[in-house]
Amino acid sequence: MRGSAPLALVPLCAAALLLSGCSSGSDGKKDGSGGTATGTAKAAEQPKEKRSAATPDPAAYRRWGLDKPLAPPPAPPGTRLTEHHKGGTPQIVRRVPTKDKVVFLTFDDGAEKDPAFLRMAKDLKLPFSMFLTDSAARAGRGYGYFDELRALGNGVHNHTLTHPNLRTLSAEAQKREICGQQETLKKRFGKRPELFRPPYGNYNDATLAAAGSCGVKAVVLWEATMQINDMRYAEAGKLRPGDIVLAHFRGPAELKGTTMTQMVANMVRSVQRQGFTVARLEDYV
Repeated sequence: MRGSAPLALVPLCAAALLLSGCSSGSDGKKDGSGGTATGTAKAAEQPKEKRSAATPDPAAYRRWGLDKPLAPPPAPPGTRLTEHHKGGTPQIVRRVPTKDKVVFLTFDDGAEKDPAFLRMAKDLKLPFSMFLTDSAARAGRGYGYFDELRALGNGVHNHTLTHPNLRTLSAEAQKREICGQQETLKKRFGKRPELFRPPYGNYNDATLAAAGSCGVKAVVLWEATMQINDMRYAEAGKLRPGDIVLAHFRGPAELKGTTMTQMVANMVRSVQRQGFTVARLEDYV
C-alpha cells in the first residue's frame, strides 16, 4: 500500500559498528511503506508456517536468565503493508507504521547454527524473521537448521546468494544474486519469499527492479541494530513503535566470546526494559 506519506530515509550505521554489517547509504528510491498497521480484531492472512499457540512458560524464560516472558503482542492489523501489492517496484520498509508498542526481530545471513538457540527459540516462543544468504546458510548443518526454526512459525526470506554489495554489481549480476536465492528458497521451503534485505542495506534502482522481477514485494531495512550487550538506534537513542531490529546468526568468534543465546537474551531484556514486546513481521508486512 502506498497511500500515506513516505517514511524518511535515515542512515543507520557506519562501518565501525561491530555487528551491524551495514552501510548508511542508499541511492535508491525513498521509502514507500504507506498504510497504517494498528491492531484490529480482524487478523491478517495467516502464513503457512506453523504458529505456536502455547503461552510462554516463565520457568523457560528463567532458564535463559530472563526474569519474565515477553508480553503478548496485540492483535495484528487487518491489512498488511504488502497485501495489495500488484507487482513491480517493491516497497521499502525501514520501520512499520504502527502505534502498538511492538518491535520486530530479524536475523541475517545464517552462518552460526547454534543448537542452543533452537532450544531457546522453542522455550521463549520468540517470533522473528530470518533473511538468509545461501553461501552462509548451506554451510555446516545447512538449511535443515532453519527448517526447525521455520517450523516454530518464523519466516524465511531472501538475503542474496553470496552477500555482495549490490550497488557495485551490474543490473544482471544483481538479478542473479536476488532471483537465484529466490529460487533456492522456493526449492527448499516450497515458495518464493516476498521479503528481501540487501546486504549492508545497500541498494539502487537496479536492485529494486531485480527484486520486483522475481516476486519480492518489500525491501526490509532496519532502525535498530543489536550489538553484543545492547542496541544502537537510528534516532532518538531508544526503540520506537514499529522498529525493525537487525541481528545476525553469529557465535562466540564474532561476539567476543558471547554466545548467540546470550546476545538474544540481552536483546529481549532491552526490549522489555523499554516497555515493548515482539510481534511477527509477517503479520504486519
